[in-house]
Amino acid sequence: MVGLFYIYLPMSWQIPTQIEQDIIAGKAKYQTFQTGNGGQSILQVSPNSYVVIFGYDFSPAGGGITVDSDPIVPNVNLETDLIRWFQTQQISFYTGNDFYPFIHHINSDSLPFVNAFNPLTGDTLSTRYTQQINNTPIARQVYITSTNDVAITHGLILNAIPATTGAIPVTSRTPGFLTYGGSAQLIQAQTNYGPVLTPQQFMQPSPKDFQDFGLGLLPGNPTDQAFATPDATNGLLEANVLLLTLGATFPQAAAANYYLCLHYAVYSKTIPEQRP
Repeated sequence: MVGLFYIYLPMSWQIPTQIEQDIIAGKAKYQTFQTGNGGQSILQVSPNSYVVIFGYDFSPAGGGITVDSDPIVPNVNLETDLIRWFQTQQISFYTGNDFYPFIHHINSDSLPFVNAFNPLTGDTLSTRYTQQINNTPIARQVYITSTNDVAITHGLILNAIPATTGAIPVTSRTPGFLTYGGSAQLIQAQTNYGPVLTPQQFMQPSPKDFQDFGLGLLPGNPTDQAFATPDATNGLLEANVLLLTLGATFPQAAAANYYLCLHYAVYSKTIPEQRP
């Protein structure tokens, strides 16, 4: 039997069966939390209760912003970094106990149009291209449980700075022929996200026993997950900051801002040892 709450939800996720049953039985309450615009939000959780976030709909920032190709020099885009800022966007959740980062690559569309006359070349017709962000909403299934307020962070990522490369030896975890172990290729082993002096240092293949791979000692801020931390140059940039640099009207445009809608269940009791 199809449950009541399956009817209008995006096809890429659905309410977990146990949670749906709890909602129908009145043991939990289905709610949404919609945020956007500024990069920092907090989902409040009442005392003696807990939430289970099971999905979100994400409308990326950058809608309505276009970057034109150079009509004089073919195939040259103006201000490519401008559109590239919006092409990688990160959402993360911090519960006080656990951290959940999600990076989305955002598609861009290239639309041709024709200039009637180019006075510099004398061409009567010349093709020009406009590139713009496709901010079609993205649906994602998650499972995040928290008894605490949940910090929600959104931002744009422009740079992923290569810092260390090396050949991976054959180990019990990197066997030859099946992995890059023993291939002699110089593999990316450290990528920095965030401030230049204190970046979030994404380590590969693994921070555990990093020296066993012959890649040297671990740096000061290692992590085994790829995610950016706030920094206006090399890390996470609050989208409104960039929109303000483009002009006063851009932050006022709803299409240019991001929106995030969480779907979650509220349980008005202390969290059980076995969570639903």
